[in-house]
Amino acid sequence: MKSPELQQLTASEPLTLEQEYDMQRSWREDDDKCTFIILDKQRWDDSSLNEEECMVGDVNIFLTDPADPSVAELEIMVAEPGYRGKGIGKEVTRMMMSYGVSRLGIKKFQAKIGLDNHVSIAMFKKLHFQEVSVCQVFREVTLAMTVDESVRTRLLDAAADMKERDYRQARGGRQGSS
Repeated sequence: MKSPELQQLTASEPLTLEQEYDMQRSWREDDDKCTFIILDKQRWDDSSLNEEECMVGDVNIFLTDPADPSVAELEIMVAEPGYRGKGIGKEVTRMMMSYGVSRLGIKKFQAKIGLDNHVSIAMFKKLHFQEVSVCQVFREVTLAMTVDESVRTRLLDAAADMKERDYRQARGGRQGSS
């Protein structure tokens, strides 16, 4: 990730290509991480474009407490500026939360966000997250949501019309894919 704006918004450091590959390998192999890549469906349907040209960002869930696997941290990045401010981040965060509740048994979500990332803080607050702490040293705010029955029902109802598909099958179904 080379964009200074994204590095600031995500509290990330520039990585070498090898470091990027190592991080992706860790995401794929570690049992405590789950990443969904956000794709532009219209671009995805255009088989003349490669997969990377369809990528918009990603949403991640991290199981942060080995003693309590029902606690998870969420992270969202809409990397392409033209896709920001359109509700995509909110939609995919809800999708990941629904996945976390239904498939991973998550009972509490947290999000750690840079204090200057007002858009992300506002989005999580719209999703009913509450501020639980502010760390001036790291310049971040921690927001949290406990999943009670009403939250669970709301998340699962919102995801009722979504279909989970295996990436390999979806990829294989693209016209012209190899």
